[in-house]
Amino acid sequence: MARPRNFDEGRALDAAMRTFWEKGYEATSTQDLCDATGLGRSSIYNTFKSKHDLFERALAHYIETMTADQLAILEDTGRSAAERIRALLDVVVDGETEHRAGGRSLGCLTVNTTVELAGRDPRAAELLQRDLARRLAALRAVLEEGRRDGSITSPRDSGALARFVNAAIGGMRISSQGGADRATLQSIADVTMDALTG
Repeated sequence: MARPRNFDEGRALDAAMRTFWEKGYEATSTQDLCDATGLGRSSIYNTFKSKHDLFERALAHYIETMTADQLAILEDTGRSAAERIRALLDVVVDGETEHRAGGRSLGCLTVNTTVELAGRDPRAAELLQRDLARRLAALRAVLEEGRRDGSITSPRDSGALARFVNAAIGGMRISSQGGADRATLQSIADVTMDALTG
């Protein structure tokens, strides 16, 4: 099948990303990608080389989109540091409870990929590690600001707190995939904030 004349690589990448997000890398077939993108097998392989290449590009696209959104919240200097972290946690709770199939969310493609592939796919692990470092640096900077503005009162090291907040967010996403409801996710967010400000 020839590539459609109205082929939009960005749209195809987004459709592939959503398919990998929903099914995981291993469970996504070439036919699933054809169905999602509207492209034939030859078009997919001519454009993206391989399923793995398409997955890497889809993961990079997801990381850039999601991390940019999170960094925008953390960099909003119109709020105190604690308010920014609370806003980030609220976005996670909202995102995990808005689109649920069968009472479960899709979680986060980076968390899902960490569980599925990071231990055996060096390229995916590299993308995930770079993203993690970027997010931890942003969290650490906000937590240090919080110490200065008085909104973060925990005596713990800001690097350790950044890892804790990141782990809480990952835990919320996994819990949501397991069926945790909004109240449960909100309670995790509340305890996280208590740990930072209590």
